[in-house]
Amino acid sequence: MIKKLIRRILGKKQKADDHTKPVILGPQQHGIDPQLVSSNAVRVTQTLQEAGFKAFLVGGAVRDLLLGIKPKDFDIATDATPEQVKRLFRRAFIIGKRFQIVHVMFGQDLLEVTTFRGASSDGSPKDEHGRVLRDNTFGEQHEDAVRRDFTINAMYYDPATQTVLDYHGGIADIRSKTLRVIGVPEARYREDPVRLLRVVRFAAKLDFTIDPATREPIAVMAPLINNVPAARVFDEMLKLLMSGHALACLQQLRKEGLHHGLLPLLDVVLEQPLGEKFVRLALASTDARIQQGKPVSPGFLFASLLWHQVVEKWTAYQAAGEYPIPALHLAADDVLNTQTEKLALQRKIASDMRDIWAMQPRFERRTGKSPYKLLEHLRLRAGYDFLLLRCASGEIDGELGEWWTAFIEADGAGREALIAQKPKSGNEGGAAKKRVRRRGGRGRQQGPAIESGE
Repeated sequence: MIKKLIRRILGKKQKADDHTKPVILGPQQHGIDPQLVSSNAVRVTQTLQEAGFKAFLVGGAVRDLLLGIKPKDFDIATDATPEQVKRLFRRAFIIGKRFQIVHVMFGQDLLEVTTFRGASSDGSPKDEHGRVLRDNTFGEQHEDAVRRDFTINAMYYDPATQTVLDYHGGIADIRSKTLRVIGVPEARYREDPVRLLRVVRFAAKLDFTIDPATREPIAVMAPLINNVPAARVFDEMLKLLMSGHALACLQQLRKEGLHHGLLPLLDVVLEQPLGEKFVRLALASTDARIQQGKPVSPGFLFASLLWHQVVEKWTAYQAAGEYPIPALHLAADDVLNTQTEKLALQRKIASDMRDIWAMQPRFERRTGKSPYKLLEHLRLRAGYDFLLLRCASGEIDGELGEWWTAFIEADGAGREALIAQKPKSGNEGGAAKKRVRRRGGRGRQQGPAIESGE
């Protein structure tokens, strides 16, 4: 009895062979600030509990609360079935094929409610590599804890009693800043290869060390990601890039050997001095915006990552005799088509990327009405930010960015004066005056185009 009490107070791990009984920690042991908990999340757990069900905050929300961070999302786990949950809330929708969950809406606030998952069934449909395709087996809370990926994501918090239930030593791993897979790593990665990417994202985002047993199989099992639907890979990559620690995440991807083949651009770009500098600047800028709570455009982010692939193909098309503007569009098509095979890029994101890239040659035209027309472009800010990244990375002369900064900020007379002055870098000469015969457009022989976050 005394040993059990000490274990609960200190948050020590259960015996390796017994994960059916949780370590229970009260407010003084876990230190969670109730003010960081969403009122809507409390409302959901309270409604479920009043209806006779168990209900807890779970996963990343509990992890962040234990780290003193206000969670962005709150997930709830319960012993109520999806149908029972749905009946308790006015705006609730059952979604999912692989595992059914319920989305409960309060205005624009979305909370995800899952039923405790049972022990994985051998009868669950799997693909030839062992990836679980569908599994709606419900069970007890301790079985649900076993099914979660990492120890730090397998804790449950009850806002009503302010207690934390820890089945797998998650508290100890949070305190030692260790990322550890629950169960046998190889089996868990095979079950869901996306966990390979999640290991990287959490390690980089939280600045945690990956447990040796968890890390060892990663490089060998990386090809399993090729068996995951493109939409899921894209979703995980977007989370990684929008984590506020994108640069650290990509560095971790390389460290673990996960970058090869995942995003073809990473195989090359991160090993080219100019491309690497450009990507580092773009990701650092994105991370800073996210950490400041500012919005970021996914289109700008992916346009930045893929830009130097576009440049390479753009140059090749021009060397083969194509005019600059058609060459740029052909290069963009090639790169986007290649990436679509790996990532399910949403149509709007791909459209934003094209706009950002296509604007770059237009920034070189600083005579007549061209600059004024560009000011009316709906994606001007993203295209302009992209231009500044190109200048900062040394890809093009910084004078062009300085001119556009002055033009955007100037009044009518100031803009006329800027147009009247002779460009210092000579970008307006030579190839800039070549007429593109196709569709009667104008082209200019000039370097890459870039995009940025708005």
